[in-house]
Amino acid sequence: MATRLKTPLSQRLRLDIPVFQAPMASVTTPALAAAVSKAGGLGGFGCAYTPLDAMRRDVAALRVMTDRPFQLNFFASPQPAPVSPEAQTDAIEAVTGYYRELGLPQPAPVVAPYAPDLNAQLDTALELRPAVVTIHLNDLPQERIRHLQAAGILVGGSATCVAEAKRLESLGVDFVVAQGGEAGGHRGTWTRDPLSALTGTLALVRMLVCAVRVPVVAAGGIMDGAGIAAVLSLGAQAAQIGTAFIPCPESGATETYRAALLSATEDDTTITDRFSGKPARGLRNRFIRESARADFPKLPFPAQSQLTSKLRSAAAQAGSSDFMSLWAGQAVSLSRRMPAAELLRTLEREALETIERVGSLRQAGA
Repeated sequence: MATRLKTPLSQRLRLDIPVFQAPMASVTTPALAAAVSKAGGLGGFGCAYTPLDAMRRDVAALRVMTDRPFQLNFFASPQPAPVSPEAQTDAIEAVTGYYRELGLPQPAPVVAPYAPDLNAQLDTALELRPAVVTIHLNDLPQERIRHLQAAGILVGGSATCVAEAKRLESLGVDFVVAQGGEAGGHRGTWTRDPLSALTGTLALVRMLVCAVRVPVVAAGGIMDGAGIAAVLSLGAQAAQIGTAFIPCPESGATETYRAALLSATEDDTTITDRFSGKPARGLRNRFIRESARADFPKLPFPAQSQLTSKLRSAAAQAGSSDFMSLWAGQAVSLSRRMPAAELLRTLEREALETIERVGSLRQAGA
């Protein structure tokens, strides 16, 4: 078999395989992140809604299991002005019936702050010293980026278009994550309408590789080793994979969530902003279908996420997928159930086999 997969970025991070586990909030556990890192990839935590003490506990738990590199990811979207209780009436009424179905009381108005303070989270990241910090939904002040880098932390940011990638490069990030339209979870767009920034992963990766000099990490619709080989051939230096890790036993997904992924077809995902206030790709369910009407009232992000949080949690506890946010990428039908370390080994083998197969085809056509 060919030599193991290496890129300059993966070597800089001391990875055995150029795979980043997507840092998925509420799904990534210390066990999952540690298993991925121990197996030679880059495990990571999605800290979008994570309090500071929980960040510290998660990182401490991971470090008991491995001393390998890992990443922390943060939502950098500006917080909205506080929404008065009176202005929340319609949005609350829109979900009250669903709350009642699950035996919950009518939701109370949500109260700001709607998410942890980003500056405090970044200060905690400096304290915890992960190998990588990535940001989603916006950029960061250049001074912040330099402080992180001065501590030996590589900084990356999500881009869904060339303009975002160039902006991140101008601020001095170490790499850019090219989030294609196929990606599950929240769209990372921050300079334009997210629903107009749905360029596919392969096209986006190639455009960003040609547009910026910093390394590009491909994200969106990558579920197997052939997908990794494809994005590497286009110039990406790593593949960021999320949906494929959700069925792993180490993830924090419920069995209902896992089962939904494993039974999904290629047409089962859609984009909705009704769960959180920001567009995100997930599996269609009753809540997404019934809230799809144009006049469905919602709060701004992330206040809407607070409003639906108890509904989503109660549905998960009841084993009902009707009201869960089942984030998933478009290639969800390629999901498979196996431990994270086994999945990493499988991905590496498949990628190497694909590269060898392409080489054999080239030789045969010579």
